[in-house]
Amino acid sequence: MTEIRKYFDEVGAVLSGHFQLTSGRHSDTYIQCARVLENPNVTEKLAEYWCQLLSNIEVDLVIGPAVGGIILSYELGRQMKKKAIFAEREDGKLTLRRSFQIEPGEKVVVVEDVVTTGGSVWETMELVKEKGGEVVAVCTLVDRGSNFNPGVPYFPLLKVQVDSFTKEQCPLCQKGVPITAPGSRGLKK
Repeated sequence: MTEIRKYFDEVGAVLSGHFQLTSGRHSDTYIQCARVLENPNVTEKLAEYWCQLLSNIEVDLVIGPAVGGIILSYELGRQMKKKAIFAEREDGKLTLRRSFQIEPGEKVVVVEDVVTTGGSVWETMELVKEKGGEVVAVCTLVDRGSNFNPGVPYFPLLKVQVDSFTKEQCPLCQKGVPITAPGSRGLKK
């Protein structure tokens, strides 16, 4: 964990301020995984950790929700020598596009950059099940202190206890601190 946190700190991926997270919740800390993922050597090393953790799990396919899971699914799939795809939002719902397929019975690993509530991971897991696949593990770079339990082996590389609040409960909103929304999809305000 110390080595993994070092990667995040070295590239300035841990930000302080007033942020609206992709989940819609507010926080004084934001983990900008894109700062880590812009470095292919670091991304490769992080996926190596997952490969070790997944070594006793049968895997046919790796999938990640866009945008956070695209690079991660590719790199993990590359290292495992497995097909790697991503799900995209269409009309607000994650779906497979670009002729991506999940074959019935395929054993699938879901990867994501950050879990706060687990919403995108749950949605991706449901998509896999709808297509007849079996989710065998979930891998995330960062777990933001969630109580996320996907019901399959769960491998967050970094656990960070960060408080998050609804807009109504947010102490920074109550103080009038301007908010930044750095997430990658339409946010719930």
